[in-house]
Order: sequence, then C-alpha cells, then structure tokens
Amino acid sequence: MAKAHKLKELESYLDDVDVFENPKIKLEQYPTTPHIAACMLHTIHTRYDDVADKHVLDLGCGCGVLSIGAVMLGAKKVTALDIDEDALAICKQNIEEFEMENIEVEQHDVTALESEVMERLKGNVDTVIMNPPFGTKHNAGIDMVFLKTALDLASTAVYSLHKTSTREHIQKKASDWNVDLEIIAELKFNIENTYKCHKKKSVDIEVDFLRMSHKKLK
Repeated sequence: MAKAHKLKELESYLDDVDVFENPKIKLEQYPTTPHIAACMLHTIHTRYDDVADKHVLDLGCGCGVLSIGAVMLGAKKVTALDIDEDALAICKQNIEEFEMENIEVEQHDVTALESEVMERLKGNVDTVIMNPPFGTKHNAGIDMVFLKTALDLASTAVYSLHKTSTREHIQKKASDWNVDLEIIAELKFNIENTYKCHKKKSVDIEVDFLRMSHKKLK
C-alpha cells in the first residue's frame, strides 16, 4: 500500500486512480482531479491534523480518490458512501489495485441516509471529506443536504467543495446551524466536456474549499 507524505508525491499516486467510465449527468458525476484531491487532503492533514489516525467519512465518494488519498496520509479507517453502484464498482477496483484494507465501501443515498446508518456512524466519525454535487440543474439544494448530513455525523470537522457563487448562502446556513465556517481556499475546478449538453471543451468553475466545524463550548 502506497504511503504519501509530500504533496507532489500524493498527487502522483492519485493520478493512477481510475475515474468514471460513463458518468451520469443526473448525479452530477465529475471526478475530483488528482491535483485538487491532493491539495485538499494535504491541507487537511498538515494544517488541521484531521486525517492521520482518524476515522474519515467520504460522502458521495464516487471512484474513491479522496478515500484512497486519506489512507495514504495515515487515516485509521475510511468509510466511503455513494448512491451509484457503477461508481462503487470502480471505487472497489481502485481500492484493490492500491491494496488498501481499511476502506469500507457502502451503497447509500446520502440525501436520505437510513436511521441505522446515521446511528452507526454518528459519534464514530472524526472527519468528513467530500466533493458533493454542486446542486445545479438536476439537484437544486442537494449540496446543502450533503453539508447538513456531514455536520450531523462529523465529530471534528467537515471539508467540502462548493461553487463560490453560493458562498453567501452557505455563510447564512452556517449561521443558522450555529457552526463555524472557514473558507480555506478559492480553487479553479476544471470540468471537461463530459456530457452532450456541454458546448465547450472545458470550463473552469470557481470553487470554495471550506471547513465547517461545531462551535466549541466556552
């Protein structure tokens, strides 16, 4: 099993993670690039110490790039959830190829997690990492559902990617939910011409990499 310590080393490993063969537009399946995944995870690990020896939950894991990267940085355990069985098949294949044993893959709808799953994970998950659907054409509001579910499950913090254009809305939600919000970085998320509706070869989406955490009791 590969272990990565430096950013470039991590990105190089993640470059070998297979992505969607036939992405589904209704699920807004866009792979998290190795560069963005590595930057996210390396920052979470080095700046906040929220990966090594932690139980990490990857909500909407897709093909597993964030889950695999978390293990490379020393996560004690990763639980990877996704609704799509095709994505999970690729995820499991990636896990086998990287010879990782401490990633548990489960098929669930993150927007309607069964009470048994919530009870099993709540209190046992330290950190949530995710690149949720942005909640555009097909899934308005789904990004907020992912965030709320993540906050319900994380003991420490939630790390997520969201369109910069939704920042004010997310700031309001954070205030409503009484949680701390930090915009760690502004990123360019490059989306390739993936679906028939795409007219351009690729487009850069401005994205906020954020951290949400429960307020500490004074």
